[in-house]
Amino acid sequence: MKLDNYLNKNITITQIKSGSKLTKKQAQNIIGLGLRGIGSSKQVKVDNSILGMIRKIQQIIKIS
Repeated sequence: MKLDNYLNKNITITQIKSGSKLTKKQAQNIIGLGLRGIGSSKQVKVDNSILGMIRKIQQIIKIS
């Protein structure tokens, strides 16, 4: 997935898998994005810091 195409746009991030087996830093990225559990969604404006968080946990989220 080419994430740079989303820069400066609003996207919706949805958590689709459990974060129970992630590292501590990955779990902190989930919290930083405002996700609370499977099925939770958050609309964010994408900048470089958000892109970095998304890249670290892209295996458990869906972007739309």
